[in-house]
Formats: sequence, structure tokens, C-alpha cells
Amino acid sequence: MSRSHSSEALDAAQRLCQERGERLTPIRKRVLELVLGWDGPVKAYDLLDALNPESGTAKPPTVYRALDFLMGLGLVHKVEALNAFVGCTHSHDEGGAELYICNNCGSVRERHGAAVSHNAPEGFKIERSVIEHFGHCGNCNP
Repeated sequence: MSRSHSSEALDAAQRLCQERGERLTPIRKRVLELVLGWDGPVKAYDLLDALNPESGTAKPPTVYRALDFLMGLGLVHKVEALNAFVGCTHSHDEGGAELYICNNCGSVRERHGAAVSHNAPEGFKIERSVIEHFGHCGNCNP
């Protein structure tokens, strides 16, 4: 993500936290910066390695708590199949996220998904939805 897009995403994250009465603590902000600036999906332990030269004291639970917080606000998506994370730069108020994962190069592209499913079991309230599609990106398409 370009520096200006990353800066805009961080500003939007700060506004969202203020609107919801949440705090974008320094560690949460730094984890978000790292995820947004990473070239592709990033694993939690890679984030931990990137944080430790800066702080020297970050532990795995610190990173996972920050990621859980950021996912809860829709600022980061977990790519379940890769056990990795990608930044999100737009709202999913009217639907979910769709992730397109290249089986060849591992790139992940996000698109705004369709409205949340109406096929949920009775009494089940969907809070967030992420759909993962696997195939080949335009650069790897045979």
C-alpha cells in the first residue's frame, strides 16, 4: 500500500475508534501500520519480529490482542487459509469482504462482498463475514 493510502487508512482508523469510543493505542496503531505496509498477507509472528527491534518487549499475546481489536473494527482481515492478516481500507457496513487468494504467488486481493447471507440458521446473528476464493491472479494466470 502506498504511503498516502496507508496514512489515510490510519486517519480513518483513528476516526472510527473515536466514533466507537475505542482507543487506537500505540501498539494497535503500530500493528495496523505494519499490516497495511506489508507486501502481501502477514503472519502474526512476522509482526512480532518487526515490533521487537522497535520495542524489544512485545510478546505474542500483545500482537494477537492488537489483531483481534483491529479485526473487530474491520480494519484488518484474517486470511484463514493462510493464517495471515491483510489490511482493509474500506467499510463493510453493507456486506462482507471477499478475499481472492492466488495459489501460485500467494497474493491476496480484497473486494467488497455481497450483502450478508440470508441463509443463516434461525437465531444466528452474523457479525462479520469473509469469503475466501482461491485461484490464480492476473499475473499468474496460465
